Amino acid sequence: MPDLVVVYLTLKLASVVTLILLIVATPLAWWMSQTQSPYKSIVGAMFALPLVLPPTVLGFYLLLLLGPNGALGVLSEFVGIGALPFTFTGIVIACVVHTLPFVVQPMQNAFEAIGKRPLEVAKTLRASPSLVFWKVAFPLARPGFFAAAILGFCHTIGEFGVVLMIGGNIAGETRVMSIDIYNHVEALEYSQAHWLAGGMLVFSFVALLLIYSLNDFVKRRLTQCA
Repeated sequence: MPDLVVVYLTLKLASVVTLILLIVATPLAWWMSQTQSPYKSIVGAMFALPLVLPPTVLGFYLLLLLGPNGALGVLSEFVGIGALPFTFTGIVIACVVHTLPFVVQPMQNAFEAIGKRPLEVAKTLRASPSLVFWKVAFPLARPGFFAAAILGFCHTIGEFGVVLMIGGNIAGETRVMSIDIYNHVEALEYSQAHWLAGGMLVFSFVALLLIYSLNDFVKRRLTQCA
């Protein structure tokens, strides 16, 4: 049977990271979908780096940044939070950075799929920018938000390299399911590894099935509106 503490810690990590990402990624995705700035490509490439960087590379630089001599490490010590590496807070920060593009891109695609016409109509009715977003853009892009949340949650649950680099393998603090599977395999405890790996496999399939169902729903909705 899986270690319930490990499962709880993994779900807690994924929930906290997903909540933070929805708050952080929403204005970024909205800006990326609407701006004509010449810096759009640079900003997009910068935030998409975790898609192509090996997790160990990203984890290494985050370790330097969060360490006692890094900018965030010095700041955390100054405000009294303490050291960030090998703590739950540290792996939350690492997972937010690593998972950000997996949340931003579905949101950006959802905003871009709306088109300009609904937004322009709302503006002609003298709706404020905030009203245009909350009353027009957000409701139409809601399926994209659900897809982004599911993808971010699942990606965080399956994260291994960055978590290991930043958090290590501390029981009850940073040992999540992906690391626990590695521990069981290394100890030749295949039955325990099967419980965790099989559960993650089923969970991932169901999550992807839900995402594809949402995408089909959006396509049908757009076709009906056309």
